[in-house]
Amino acid sequence: MREMAGGRPGLITKTGLGTFVDPRQQGARQSPSTEEMLVELMRIDGEEWLRFKPFPIDIAFLRGTTADEDGNVTMEQEAVLGEMLAMAQATRRARGIVVVQVKRMARRGTLPPKQVKIPGILVDFVVVEPEQRQTYATDYDPSYAGELRVPLSEIRPLPFGPRKVIVRRAAMELYPHAVCNLGAGISTGLSTVAAEEDLLDSVILTNEQGLIGGAPITGRDSGGAQNFAAMIEQPSQFDFYDGGGLDLAFLSFAEVDAHGNVNISRFGDKIVGVGGFINISQNAKRVIFSGTLTAGGLDVQWENGKTRILQEGRHRKFVRSLEQICYSAPLAHERGNSALFITERAVFRVGDKGLELIEVAPGIDIERDVFAQMDFGPAIATDVHEMDARIFAPQLMGIKDETVARERRHRSQRIAEWYGSRA
Repeated sequence: MREMAGGRPGLITKTGLGTFVDPRQQGARQSPSTEEMLVELMRIDGEEWLRFKPFPIDIAFLRGTTADEDGNVTMEQEAVLGEMLAMAQATRRARGIVVVQVKRMARRGTLPPKQVKIPGILVDFVVVEPEQRQTYATDYDPSYAGELRVPLSEIRPLPFGPRKVIVRRAAMELYPHAVCNLGAGISTGLSTVAAEEDLLDSVILTNEQGLIGGAPITGRDSGGAQNFAAMIEQPSQFDFYDGGGLDLAFLSFAEVDAHGNVNISRFGDKIVGVGGFINISQNAKRVIFSGTLTAGGLDVQWENGKTRILQEGRHRKFVRSLEQICYSAPLAHERGNSALFITERAVFRVGDKGLELIEVAPGIDIERDVFAQMDFGPAIATDVHEMDARIFAPQLMGIKDETVARERRHRSQRIAEWYGSRA
């Protein structure tokens, strides 16, 4: 949107190479009837880049909290800032119409200028809806807007089950001061587990909507956060992500092939969309993918620390081929970035030859419960071992001390040297 707002020839980026948005694959086209090239492959200084072409905008529907009589809009009660300004600017340049919904009106000249997020010069119509909700599920929560911080006791713990087991294992990948992204799906539960284990002050959790720090919210309120340190605009958050700012990314997966490639966007005629998944997964230094081994009716229970599969899922998630590639494991591996796949019964990593089994849950038979539920047989690590028993017990894991004790990984050699000189 910012490129379009500035009249530039689209977005030029490496993000998306090797995925379905690459024109050597589908070029981001979802239908064979789409003949227009939406994405162009370019070479600049001998390197491959993608150009996402601009498109016209007829109308933009935006959202704020308060508007004055001149159309200036503030967002003091919103859970995210999104990309409202860039969308309004891009629409104005395209000679489109900008409509903003707000909760209330204010007299001309009474809004604090520094709080105005959409200037009135960009707004054509204001619609007042006094009953607008802050999120899909919540009318208004002041902590979502950063007006207050809630006690950690108010962050409801996850019920014990497959989701909690998976994100508990994912939480064991945290280390001090790691800057993390939490994606949609199972991975959003990591913030809740981090709160339970008193780890929120030891790491920096972020989400693609522009929240930095605190605990990203799960469920139908997802996108917001509580106790966050900063709320920035979404395009700026993605600049940080695309520039390699993430140490860890916790994402969900829908389908995985033997190479470690991931599909989350399309399944037959069902188009889910990719959101910021490609930006995050392709540029983070390490990606932790979470999901159950199978889906659709899966019933798992734990007795005395042992995993029992009572009912296997109807749909396999580790498959021979993907309809769309949203994460290119070979490209990430080539760049030196690593990936881990965590399920409720096994953990895999991406090695030189593709997916490799490295951990198995207690009580799980590898052949019957893992390999027989996959369309391919992954390699088995020479040091394969059982997953940590604390993951499968209802009580707290107590991993704070060991997490805090892990070595801090400085983001640049200069910073590491600076700290080292003052040790």
